[in-house]
Amino acid sequence: MSDQKTALIVTAHPGDFVWRAGGAIALHVRKGYRVKIVCLSFGERGESQFAWKTAGVAMDEVKAQRKAEAEEAAAILGASIEFFDAGDYPLKLTEAMFDRMVDIYREEKPAFVLTHALADPYNMDHPEATRFAQDARIIAQAAGHKPDPSRAYSAPPVFLFEPHQPEQCDFKPNVILNITDVWETKRKAFEVLAAQKHLWDYYTRVALNRGVQGGRNSGRAMTYGEAYQRVFPMIVEELA
Repeated sequence: MSDQKTALIVTAHPGDFVWRAGGAIALHVRKGYRVKIVCLSFGERGESQFAWKTAGVAMDEVKAQRKAEAEEAAAILGASIEFFDAGDYPLKLTEAMFDRMVDIYREEKPAFVLTHALADPYNMDHPEATRFAQDARIIAQAAGHKPDPSRAYSAPPVFLFEPHQPEQCDFKPNVILNITDVWETKRKAFEVLAAQKHLWDYYTRVALNRGVQGGRNSGRAMTYGEAYQRVFPMIVEELA
């Protein structure tokens, strides 16, 4: 059995994993992690503003465009990606999808999980994706769910990535990740997302702001950062 560490990202829409966690993905791939993205939808209805400006465009065409973009962005970051095609605005997650999500936890045994904030009054898909990820994390621990005495699984820590309007989502970051060394990779992944070009500069400014905060709080040089909120307590042997 491989001892390579893994990470799991559960995202509602294709752009979310790039804007909010692209640095973490690229950084951990560089550190030798295997990273898997579960993308619950193609963002075809609510996350594809530019695609719908083309007269007569069909839903399948928009889905195909966003799927191709997401696959290319994931490849740039170094991750694999699996789509659930649950629709968006709203997500329609099924029992079969939930069962698959539980299996993914047990197959991947992630060292950590990244997903959306717990609340988002602007986008109901985001907390729904988080609920889905959290519930599957719990069920994956249940010995009576698809019993297998040989199975070894430990529930991973969960980090919530930064929403678009953090103050309105009660997002209180307690982790800032230094992504300076992989910023150019993240920015390259931005530029794949042509349907959301209007967000490129916005999320560049977010990364710069978090870099300033990270530097001030650590006393170490940091240009670009990503903010996260840890859900469960850290278990440590000392506080230093």
